[in-house]
Amino acid sequence: MRQRLTATPTLVKIYSELFVNRRAYTLQSMRPHAESGRHYYYRPKERASGAPLLLTEQTIADHLEGRITIGLYAINPLNQRCKWVAIDADYSTAMDDLIKLQYQLTQDRVESALEMSKRGGHLWIFLALPLLARKCRIYIHDLAQRLGVPIKGSGLAEGIEVFPKHDEIQEGAFGNALRGPLGIHRGAKRRFWFYGADYTSDAQLEFLARLRKLTEEELDQFTAGKNLPPSIAKVRAEAESVSKNGFAGEHRRFCILNYVSEKRIVGRNYVVRCPSCALAGRDRGRDNLAILVSDPRFYQCWAGCSKQMIRAAVGKPIPVRNTA
Repeated sequence: MRQRLTATPTLVKIYSELFVNRRAYTLQSMRPHAESGRHYYYRPKERASGAPLLLTEQTIADHLEGRITIGLYAINPLNQRCKWVAIDADYSTAMDDLIKLQYQLTQDRVESALEMSKRGGHLWIFLALPLLARKCRIYIHDLAQRLGVPIKGSGLAEGIEVFPKHDEIQEGAFGNALRGPLGIHRGAKRRFWFYGADYTSDAQLEFLARLRKLTEEELDQFTAGKNLPPSIAKVRAEAESVSKNGFAGEHRRFCILNYVSEKRIVGRNYVVRCPSCALAGRDRGRDNLAILVSDPRFYQCWAGCSKQMIRAAVGKPIPVRNTA
Protein backbone atom coordinates (compact mmCIF):
# COMPACT_ATOMS: atom_id res chain seq x y z
CA MET A 1 0.00 0.00 0.00
CA ARG A 2 1.31 3.46 -0.88
CA GLN A 3 2.21 5.53 2.15
CA ARG A 4 -0.25 8.34 2.77
CA LEU A 5 1.48 11.67 3.40
CA THR A 6 -0.03 14.70 5.06
CA ALA A 7 1.15 18.15 4.04
CA THR A 8 0.86 20.32 7.12
CA PRO A 9 0.95 24.14 6.79
CA THR A 10 4.48 24.06 8.23
CA LEU A 11 5.70 21.63 5.56
CA VAL A 12 4.03 23.63 2.81
CA LYS A 13 5.75 26.77 4.11
CA ILE A 14 9.19 25.08 4.13
CA TYR A 15 8.61 23.71 0.63
CA SER A 16 7.60 27.12 -0.68
CA GLU A 17 10.60 28.83 0.90
CA LEU A 18 12.97 26.30 -0.66
CA PHE A 19 11.54 25.78 -4.13
CA VAL A 20 9.00 28.42 -5.18
CA ASN A 21 10.46 31.48 -6.89
CA ARG A 22 7.43 32.45 -8.95
CA ARG A 23 3.80 31.43 -9.02
CA ALA A 24 3.74 30.08 -12.56
CA TYR A 25 3.93 26.29 -12.67
CA THR A 26 3.21 23.21 -14.77
CA LEU A 27 1.25 20.02 -14.13
CA GLN A 28 2.23 16.51 -15.13
CA SER A 29 -0.54 14.76 -17.03
CA MET A 30 -2.25 11.93 -15.18
CA ARG A 31 -2.70 10.03 -18.43
CA PRO A 32 0.15 8.96 -20.71
CA HIS A 33 0.34 10.31 -24.25
CA ALA A 34 -1.36 7.88 -26.65
CA GLU A 35 1.69 7.56 -28.92
CA SER A 36 4.75 8.10 -26.73
CA GLY A 37 3.37 6.72 -23.47
CA ARG A 38 4.97 9.64 -21.61
CA HIS A 39 3.29 11.84 -19.02
CA TYR A 40 3.90 15.32 -20.40
CA TYR A 41 3.68 18.63 -18.54
CA TYR A 42 1.35 21.51 -19.36
CA ARG A 43 0.48 24.90 -17.86
CA PRO A 44 -2.93 24.64 -16.20
CA LYS A 45 -5.64 27.21 -16.90
CA GLU A 46 -9.00 28.21 -15.47
CA ARG A 47 -11.75 26.47 -17.39
CA ALA A 48 -14.04 29.47 -17.59
CA SER A 49 -11.63 32.29 -18.45
CA GLY A 50 -8.62 30.43 -19.83
CA ALA A 51 -6.37 32.44 -17.52
CA PRO A 52 -3.30 30.61 -16.23
CA LEU A 53 -3.60 29.17 -12.74
CA LEU A 54 -1.12 30.40 -10.15
CA LEU A 55 0.65 28.29 -7.56
CA THR A 56 -1.05 28.35 -4.16
CA GLU A 57 -0.45 26.71 -0.79
CA GLN A 58 -3.21 24.23 -1.65
CA THR A 59 -1.46 23.36 -4.93
CA ILE A 60 1.75 22.59 -3.03
CA ALA A 61 -0.17 20.52 -0.47
CA ASP A 62 -1.83 18.53 -3.25
CA HIS A 63 1.60 17.89 -4.79
CA LEU A 64 3.12 16.69 -1.52
CA GLU A 65 0.12 14.48 -0.78
CA GLY A 66 0.30 12.89 -4.23
CA ARG A 67 -2.91 14.17 -5.80
CA ILE A 68 -1.05 16.12 -8.52
CA THR A 69 2.56 16.54 -9.69
CA ILE A 70 3.86 20.05 -10.35
CA GLY A 71 6.80 21.40 -12.31
CA LEU A 72 8.65 24.48 -11.00
CA TYR A 73 10.41 27.33 -12.82
CA ALA A 74 13.82 28.47 -11.62
CA ILE A 75 13.97 32.09 -12.80
CA ASN A 76 11.76 34.98 -11.73
CA PRO A 77 11.65 37.31 -14.77
CA LEU A 78 11.17 40.35 -12.53
CA ASN A 79 14.76 40.15 -11.27
CA GLN A 80 16.40 37.29 -13.31
CA ARG A 81 17.24 35.52 -10.05
CA CYS A 82 16.64 32.02 -8.74
CA LYS A 83 16.29 30.37 -5.31
CA TRP A 84 17.91 27.10 -6.31
CA VAL A 85 20.12 25.43 -8.86
CA ALA A 86 19.43 21.85 -9.96
CA ILE A 87 21.71 19.57 -11.96
CA ASP A 88 19.74 16.93 -13.86
CA ALA A 89 21.54 13.79 -15.09
CA ASP A 90 19.86 10.76 -16.66
CA TYR A 91 22.50 8.78 -18.57
CA SER A 92 24.47 5.60 -17.79
CA THR A 93 27.15 7.22 -15.60
CA ALA A 94 24.85 9.93 -14.24
CA MET A 95 25.14 9.10 -10.55
CA ASP A 96 28.93 8.86 -10.72
CA ASP A 97 29.10 12.36 -12.20
CA LEU A 98 26.60 13.80 -9.72
CA ILE A 99 28.56 12.38 -6.79
CA LYS A 100 31.75 13.81 -8.29
CA LEU A 101 30.09 17.23 -8.52
CA GLN A 102 28.68 16.93 -5.00
CA TYR A 103 32.11 16.15 -3.58
CA GLN A 104 33.69 19.11 -5.37
CA LEU A 105 30.93 21.38 -4.08
CA THR A 106 31.81 20.39 -0.53
CA GLN A 107 35.36 21.60 -1.20
CA ASP A 108 33.80 25.05 -1.77
CA ARG A 109 31.74 24.59 1.44
CA VAL A 110 28.61 24.41 -0.71
CA GLU A 111 26.12 21.86 0.62
CA SER A 112 23.84 20.06 -1.82
CA ALA A 113 21.11 17.42 -1.80
CA LEU A 114 21.05 14.42 -4.14
CA GLU A 115 17.60 13.35 -5.26
CA MET A 116 16.83 10.05 -6.93
CA SER A 117 15.11 10.14 -10.34
CA LYS A 118 13.67 7.68 -12.83
CA ARG A 119 16.87 7.31 -14.88
CA GLY A 120 19.56 9.00 -12.78
CA GLY A 121 19.34 11.83 -10.28
CA HIS A 122 19.04 15.55 -9.52
CA LEU A 123 21.57 17.48 -7.45
CA TRP A 124 20.04 20.52 -5.75
CA ILE A 125 21.81 23.61 -4.35
CA PHE A 126 19.84 26.12 -2.30
CA LEU A 127 20.62 29.83 -2.10
CA ALA A 128 20.61 32.12 0.93
CA LEU A 129 18.61 34.64 -1.12
CA PRO A 130 17.64 34.74 -4.80
CA LEU A 131 20.82 35.09 -6.87
CA LEU A 132 21.43 35.99 -10.51
CA ALA A 133 20.73 33.04 -12.79
CA ARG A 134 23.67 33.97 -15.01
CA LYS A 135 26.19 33.66 -12.17
CA CYS A 136 24.65 30.40 -10.96
CA ARG A 137 25.03 28.94 -14.44
CA ILE A 138 28.62 30.16 -14.75
CA TYR A 139 29.55 28.52 -11.44
CA ILE A 140 28.09 25.09 -12.23
CA HIS A 141 29.25 24.97 -15.85
CA ASP A 142 32.76 25.99 -14.83
CA LEU A 143 32.75 23.31 -12.13
CA ALA A 144 31.56 20.63 -14.55
CA GLN A 145 34.12 21.62 -17.15
CA ARG A 146 36.98 21.44 -14.64
CA LEU A 147 35.86 17.96 -13.54
CA GLY A 148 35.35 16.68 -17.07
CA VAL A 149 31.63 16.11 -16.49
CA PRO A 150 29.77 16.09 -19.84
CA ILE A 151 27.25 18.87 -20.47
CA LYS A 152 24.27 18.08 -22.69
CA GLY A 153 23.87 20.48 -25.59
CA SER A 154 27.54 21.41 -25.80
CA GLY A 155 28.00 19.15 -28.80
CA LEU A 156 27.12 16.09 -26.70
CA ALA A 157 23.95 14.02 -26.86
CA GLU A 158 24.28 12.99 -23.21
CA GLY A 159 25.37 14.93 -20.16
CA ILE A 160 24.12 17.02 -17.28
CA GLU A 161 21.46 19.70 -17.72
CA VAL A 162 21.68 22.75 -15.49
CA PHE A 163 18.54 24.50 -14.23
CA PRO A 164 18.14 27.41 -14.76
CA LYS A 165 18.80 26.82 -18.44
CA HIS A 166 18.93 30.51 -19.35
CA ASP A 167 20.84 33.55 -18.14
CA GLU A 168 17.63 35.55 -18.16
CA ILE A 169 14.11 35.38 -19.53
CA GLN A 170 11.77 37.95 -20.96
CA GLU A 171 8.78 39.19 -19.01
CA GLY A 172 5.96 36.80 -19.79
CA ALA A 173 8.34 33.96 -20.67
CA PHE A 174 8.90 30.92 -18.52
CA GLY A 175 12.11 29.08 -19.31
CA ASN A 176 12.24 25.38 -18.49
CA ALA A 177 10.37 23.78 -15.60
CA LEU A 178 11.66 20.87 -13.54
CA ARG A 179 9.54 18.32 -11.68
CA GLY A 180 8.94 19.51 -8.14
CA PRO A 181 10.66 17.20 -5.63
CA LEU A 182 8.77 14.88 -3.26
CA GLY A 183 5.75 14.49 -5.52
CA ILE A 184 4.73 11.32 -7.35
CA HIS A 185 6.29 10.89 -10.79
CA ARG A 186 3.30 9.78 -12.87
CA GLY A 187 5.38 7.74 -15.31
CA ALA A 188 7.28 5.86 -12.60
CA LYS A 189 4.23 5.78 -10.29
CA ARG A 190 6.38 6.52 -7.25
CA ARG A 191 8.12 9.23 -5.26
CA PHE A 192 11.82 9.89 -5.56
CA TRP A 193 13.48 10.79 -2.27
CA PHE A 194 16.60 12.68 -1.29
CA TYR A 195 19.51 10.68 0.07
CA GLY A 196 20.43 11.59 3.64
CA ALA A 197 17.04 11.57 5.37
CA ASP A 198 14.24 9.17 6.23
CA TYR A 199 11.62 8.62 3.56
CA THR A 200 8.92 10.84 5.05
CA SER A 201 7.95 14.32 3.94
CA ASP A 202 8.70 15.72 7.41
CA ALA A 203 12.22 14.27 7.56
CA GLN A 204 13.01 15.16 3.97
CA LEU A 205 11.99 18.82 4.22
CA GLU A 206 13.65 19.26 7.61
CA PHE A 207 16.85 17.84 6.10
CA LEU A 208 16.69 20.25 3.14
CA ALA A 209 15.94 23.23 5.38
CA ARG A 210 19.05 22.49 7.48
CA LEU A 211 21.43 22.53 4.51
CA ARG A 212 23.82 25.47 4.41
CA LYS A 213 22.73 27.92 1.70
CA LEU A 214 25.08 29.48 -0.87
CA THR A 215 25.52 33.22 -0.30
CA GLU A 216 25.83 36.00 -2.86
CA GLU A 217 29.31 36.88 -1.64
CA GLU A 218 30.47 33.30 -2.14
CA LEU A 219 28.93 33.09 -5.60
CA ASP A 220 30.65 36.34 -6.59
CA GLN A 221 33.98 34.87 -5.49
CA PHE A 222 33.42 31.62 -7.39
CA THR A 223 32.50 33.42 -10.63
CA ALA A 224 34.88 36.42 -10.55
CA GLY A 225 36.43 36.89 -14.00
CA LYS A 226 34.63 33.84 -15.44
CA ASN A 227 32.11 33.41 -18.22
CA LEU A 228 30.13 30.51 -19.59
CA PRO A 229 32.33 28.04 -21.50
CA PRO A 230 32.43 28.74 -25.26
CA SER A 231 31.00 25.27 -25.92
CA ILE A 232 27.61 26.35 -24.55
CA ALA A 233 27.70 29.97 -25.69
CA LYS A 234 25.12 29.04 -28.35
CA VAL A 235 22.52 28.72 -25.57
CA ARG A 236 21.30 32.33 -25.69
CA ALA A 237 19.39 34.17 -23.03
CA GLU A 238 15.72 34.43 -23.91
CA ALA A 239 15.95 38.22 -23.70
CA GLU A 240 18.54 38.45 -26.49
CA SER A 241 17.57 39.47 -29.99
CA VAL A 242 17.18 36.89 -32.73
CA SER A 243 19.78 38.46 -34.97
CA LYS A 244 21.81 41.60 -35.50
CA ASN A 245 20.50 42.44 -38.95
CA GLY A 246 17.96 45.07 -39.84
CA PHE A 247 15.02 42.79 -39.20
CA ALA A 248 15.86 41.88 -35.59
CA GLY A 249 13.27 44.27 -34.17
CA GLU A 250 10.57 42.92 -36.44
CA HIS A 251 11.35 39.36 -35.38
CA ARG A 252 11.07 40.34 -31.72
CA ARG A 253 7.66 41.92 -32.28
CA PHE A 254 6.23 38.86 -34.06
CA CYS A 255 5.22 35.94 -31.87
CA ILE A 256 3.49 32.96 -33.47
CA LEU A 257 1.68 32.25 -30.20
CA ASN A 258 -0.42 35.39 -30.77
CA TYR A 259 -1.86 33.86 -33.95
CA VAL A 260 -2.75 30.31 -32.92
CA SER A 261 -5.23 28.85 -30.47
CA GLU A 262 -6.06 25.62 -28.67
CA LYS A 263 -2.43 25.08 -27.69
CA ARG A 264 -1.40 21.95 -25.83
CA ILE A 265 2.05 20.91 -24.66
CA VAL A 266 3.65 17.70 -25.91
CA GLY A 267 7.20 17.25 -24.62
CA ARG A 268 9.08 20.50 -25.14
CA ASN A 269 6.69 21.91 -27.73
CA TYR A 270 3.30 23.51 -28.05
CA VAL A 271 1.28 21.54 -30.60
CA VAL A 272 -1.36 23.47 -32.57
CA ARG A 273 -3.10 23.59 -35.93
CA CYS A 274 -0.84 25.01 -38.62
CA PRO A 275 -2.39 28.26 -40.02
CA SER A 276 -1.10 27.47 -43.52
CA CYS A 277 -2.51 23.95 -43.41
CA ALA A 278 -5.81 25.34 -42.11
CA LEU A 279 -6.14 27.59 -45.15
CA ALA A 280 -5.76 24.52 -47.35
CA GLY A 281 -8.35 22.59 -45.34
CA ARG A 282 -5.78 20.28 -43.78
CA ASP A 283 -4.58 19.47 -40.26
CA ARG A 284 -7.96 18.65 -38.79
CA GLY A 285 -6.13 16.91 -35.96
CA ARG A 286 -4.71 20.32 -35.02
CA ASP A 287 -1.20 19.04 -34.41
CA ASN A 288 0.92 19.85 -37.47
CA LEU A 289 2.65 22.89 -36.02
CA ALA A 290 5.22 22.46 -33.24
CA ILE A 291 6.37 25.57 -31.33
CA LEU A 292 9.27 25.40 -28.89
CA VAL A 293 7.91 26.23 -25.42
CA SER A 294 11.14 27.74 -24.12
CA ASP A 295 11.59 29.96 -27.20
CA PRO A 296 8.54 30.36 -29.51
CA ARG A 297 10.68 32.00 -32.19
CA PHE A 298 11.37 28.43 -33.27
CA TYR A 299 8.46 26.60 -34.89
CA GLN A 300 7.99 24.00 -37.61
CA CYS A 301 5.13 22.50 -39.59
CA TRP A 302 5.52 18.73 -39.87
CA ALA A 303 3.44 18.76 -43.07
CA GLY A 304 6.10 20.85 -44.79
CA CYS A 305 4.72 24.39 -44.72
CA SER A 306 7.54 26.93 -44.73
CA LYS A 307 7.79 29.84 -42.31
CA GLN A 308 7.00 32.16 -45.22
CA MET A 309 3.75 30.27 -45.85
CA ILE A 310 2.82 30.27 -42.15
CA ARG A 311 3.55 33.99 -41.73
CA ALA A 312 1.56 34.81 -44.85
CA ALA A 313 -1.36 32.72 -43.59
CA VAL A 314 -1.61 34.78 -40.37
CA GLY A 315 -1.34 38.07 -42.26
CA LYS A 316 2.23 38.84 -41.14
CA PRO A 317 4.44 38.07 -44.13
CA ILE A 318 8.19 38.06 -43.60
CA PRO A 319 9.67 41.32 -44.98
CA VAL A 320 11.80 40.96 -48.09
CA ARG A 321 15.16 42.69 -47.93
CA ASN A 322 16.05 44.96 -50.83
CA THR A 323 19.64 44.30 -51.91
CA ALA A 324 19.76 46.67 -54.86
